[in-house]
Amino acid sequence: MSRDVGPFPIDGQPLMLAGAKASLSLSMLPELLADAQQYLSTQRDTYRRQYECIHADDEREIFVVPSDHWEAIGDKLNVNRRASDAMRRAHVEQFKRSGTATDRRDEFETTLEIRTVVVIGIATTDEDE
Repeated sequence: MSRDVGPFPIDGQPLMLAGAKASLSLSMLPELLADAQQYLSTQRDTYRRQYECIHADDEREIFVVPSDHWEAIGDKLNVNRRASDAMRRAHVEQFKRSGTATDRRDEFETTLEIRTVVVIGIATTDEDE
């Protein structure tokens, strides 16, 4: 049974917004996000146990995490602070987009005042297709 989580669970517009705000080349961001997705997908059960899932749909689960969480992920992925900040920005922009799509934008914005988020793509199997 093959699994496909895609390269990363961030849509095009959030990717572009994060890339515009990040302090690194936009061309580097997709590879960073793919690496993060690969790591995060192995940690899904841990996230489900330890953090609040504030939104889930057919494509992604979004977890609320402490504000310094992306620094720890960056350390695990062996990337510098600029890279971990760019990944965080992409996940935040996807979170905001999901908030707009579900008419929860104000709630999601309030969440970001004290915490940040991690977006993990939902894996599909051949049986799902």
